[in-house]
Amino acid sequence: MLRRRSSPVLPDHRWRGDSRLRRLWNALRWWLGAAVLVTAMWYVIGQQRIGPAAIPPGPHEVLAGPFTRCGKGRAVSCVIDGDTIMVGQRMIRVIGIDAPEVHPARCPAEAQQGEAATLLLVTLLNQGPVTLVGPNPPVHDEYGRELKHLLRARPDGTVQSLADDLVASKLVRPYLRGPRDPWC
Repeated sequence: MLRRRSSPVLPDHRWRGDSRLRRLWNALRWWLGAAVLVTAMWYVIGQQRIGPAAIPPGPHEVLAGPFTRCGKGRAVSCVIDGDTIMVGQRMIRVIGIDAPEVHPARCPAEAQQGEAATLLLVTLLNQGPVTLVGPNPPVHDEYGRELKHLLRARPDGTVQSLADDLVASKLVRPYLRGPRDPWC
């Protein structure tokens, strides 16, 4: 037969003598630790580069000259959309980004953002010579476009990745294969 106690049992914090502040800290410290960990991971992931930090040794091609928007009467070098350029008869896709489609766009917002990304890429390309860097021999995607990084050496010795600049503008997204999120 079980015998019941006549006096109530004290909660743990009472018999240990924990203050309210100590109990609050004990309840929150695990959540605060998790928040710090998530923030640190977000910071590290947010600082990732898409393009290489240096122009790798080996064969590469330097593009210079005016770039225009592709269309009727286009120049030898033109920009098709925010992640594809055309040099002569070669179509080149920038590695590591996904830009909104310009033709056919799925909604007016995608068309507007795609046009802004295209114009930004034209501006970046016209700021000076760009080095095309990619696998050797060239790798092509499912549409027959060569996959390349567009890099520019700065006077201070660092390397500007046009893909990183486009992602920083929030007009394009990082992309390394797989399903793509819609822009609409």
